[in-house]
Amino acid sequence: MTPVKAALLSFFMLTGIIMWGVGIYSADAAGDHVGTDGYGISLTRY
Repeated sequence: MTPVKAALLSFFMLTGIIMWGVGIYSADAAGDHVGTDGYGISLTRY
């Protein structure tokens, strides 16, 4: 793998992780909606 391909892959992976985090955060901040990650893990409030 060339350094350029590795850099692009890293950039897109980090972008995806950041977008996932923003989506979970915004779903949790939206009110009574419980944010889930698609694997059955949910954010709960105690």
